[in-house]
Amino acid sequence: MTEEGQVYFQDAWPSELGVECFGCGRNNENGLQIKSYWEGDEAICEWQPKDYHKAFLRNTCGGIIATVIDCHCTNTAIAYVYKLENRKLGTKPIPLYVTGSISVKLIKPTPLGRPIRFVARIKEMTERKIITTCDVFYRKRKTAEGEVTLIKLKIQN
Repeated sequence: MTEEGQVYFQDAWPSELGVECFGCGRNNENGLQIKSYWEGDEAICEWQPKDYHKAFLRNTCGGIIATVIDCHCTNTAIAYVYKLENRKLGTKPIPLYVTGSISVKLIKPTPLGRPIRFVARIKEMTERKIITTCDVFYRKRKTAEGEVTLIKLKIQN
């Protein structure tokens, strides 16, 4: 739970929703274990890289940043469907989405040592897909941006 009492998206998902995922799985002890929550119409993820997430000159690896963008945007899309349907996070049926495409632009180096803020929004939604965007900030300075297209799975659950 956040300080404001909101539930983190990832803590609400039942086990069949990928709680073992490297990026967002709460049960993956070797993963990133990101946490996302609503702040108005934006989904926020504050994530602290570790020293082993580094690339060149104590900056965060771009692939790790892309992974956080991907998982944060996927969780945002699923939580958005719950929000639209006015349902509690994690209740069935679970709206399942997977990444169809991801585009990441690394604008400036993102240093290690302090939390990184990921801000995701819904850009577009159709019956079969949701397009999300994500801006990445280090100390209020934008360091990366991404767009993730998520495709709805047709699996009964």
